[in-house]
Order: sequence, then C-alpha cells, then structure tokens
Amino acid sequence: MRTTLDLPEKLLDEARAALGFKSKTDTIVLALRELLRRQRLDELKGLLGRVRLDIDVPKSRRRPRR
Repeated sequence: MRTTLDLPEKLLDEARAALGFKSKTDTIVLALRELLRRQRLDELKGLLGRVRLDIDVPKSRRRPRR
C-alpha cells in the first residue's frame, strides 16, 4: 500500500543505519512489527499469574504404547 508520511528524516536515517537497511520501507516495516511484538509480550506479561493450567506434566511426557 502506498502512503505519504511526514517523518523526521534524521530519525529515519538513524534507524535505517542502525538496522543496516538501505530501504526506508524495510525500516518502517520492521519498526512496526517490533512495536506489535513488544505490545503482545506486554499483554502476555499482564496475564502472568492469572491463567491456571491443570496439566500433569509427567503424564503428558509419557508416550502412548503401540
């Protein structure tokens, strides 16, 4: 999708150099993916201690006999 953005050139150039990209598009796409990844991790961290799993680990590790 084509779009026009007004981005701080210095910031974009710094990010592009840090990532080793030549393309501005690649830089923006990676930044957006990283933003979403971090958001999802924060959401998972928020669930810490709230989700109860009743799993019998030793039983789940046993292989069924054939």
